[in-house]
Amino acid sequence: MFLGERLRQDLYRAMKRGDKVRVSTLRLLSAALKNCEIAKGAALEEHEAMEVVIGATKQRRETIRLAREYGREDIAQQEEHELAILETYLPEQLDVEEVRRHIDMLVQELNITSPKDVGRLMKILMPTLKGRVDGSIVSRLVRERLG
Repeated sequence: MFLGERLRQDLYRAMKRGDKVRVSTLRLLSAALKNCEIAKGAALEEHEAMEVVIGATKQRRETIRLAREYGREDIAQQEEHELAILETYLPEQLDVEEVRRHIDMLVQELNITSPKDVGRLMKILMPTLKGRVDGSIVSRLVRERLG
């Protein structure tokens, strides 16, 4: 099912249940998708819609980090709740060991030995892992492997 359709159905169910946090989170996501459609001038493809969800989750993670840094645990908890809702729209997330296996496979396949090849490896690796793991985690693991 297309992300937009699933989002509409979930929003409808949340409104019927009176789940205010879910309703507001899904409305914000829906508005972000609509804004991207307007900017593009056409309906979004599934991968483009997924980019919007990924961006929204990154935004929540950054807000959580900043809220904790400034001692605002109430905001951090609210954002964590919203993040959990948004993550249900992402593909299944990979664990660190699976990412390491992907990295090792590509390092052997491309015969990469130098830390100078981090960019080359990331360029090939990220499209295959997009949306399934945070890019900062992949970058850290690649640098550890080649470091």
